[in-house]
Amino acid sequence: MSFALGLTGSIGMGKSTTAQMFVDEGCALWDADAAVHRLYSRGGAAVEPMRTVFPPAIVDGAVNRDALKQIISDDPTALKTIETIVHPLVAADRAAFRDRTAADILVFDIPLLFETGGDAAMDAVACVSIPVEEQKRRVMERGTMTEAQFEQIRAKQMPNVEKSARSDYVIVTDTLDHARAQVQDVIRQIRAGLADA
Repeated sequence: MSFALGLTGSIGMGKSTTAQMFVDEGCALWDADAAVHRLYSRGGAAVEPMRTVFPPAIVDGAVNRDALKQIISDDPTALKTIETIVHPLVAADRAAFRDRTAADILVFDIPLLFETGGDAAMDAVACVSIPVEEQKRRVMERGTMTEAQFEQIRAKQMPNVEKSARSDYVIVTDTLDHARAQVQDVIRQIRAGLADA
């Protein structure tokens, strides 16, 4: 019997780095973004359903994210249609991972865990967190988006304070050592609970 731990956190909070720390400690990781990437790639399960509804989104046999962004910006209702195609496929990918993975702790890296109601399928949730100023500094340092784009993404995500309040564990990612110590503590607590079950 595996323990399902949801891992969430807003953009720039250090979620990917923290997810890798769980892997380093022997946990198995399922990454929602990587699952979408697999579904969108050539031969992926989302390609044909997307081609049926949005033919221009398919480029070289794969779903093109830039083309999708353009479709969504031209027609705001398109996002709902895309979600009805992609969400069930992502859920199936997640279920398949659960069925085939033997690790004692399964970590599900899902940025919009609370927003999509995915927390209901988890045994517990860990949220990565840092102050907003640090979050913004990290994202701006990447040089991949403008301040306006950052604020737009933040506006779509549940506020960090609320995510943290709804989580069983909060991992503060101010330094790598501090984050790793907290990850190890979360794992210790979960494994102790599994041993008692």
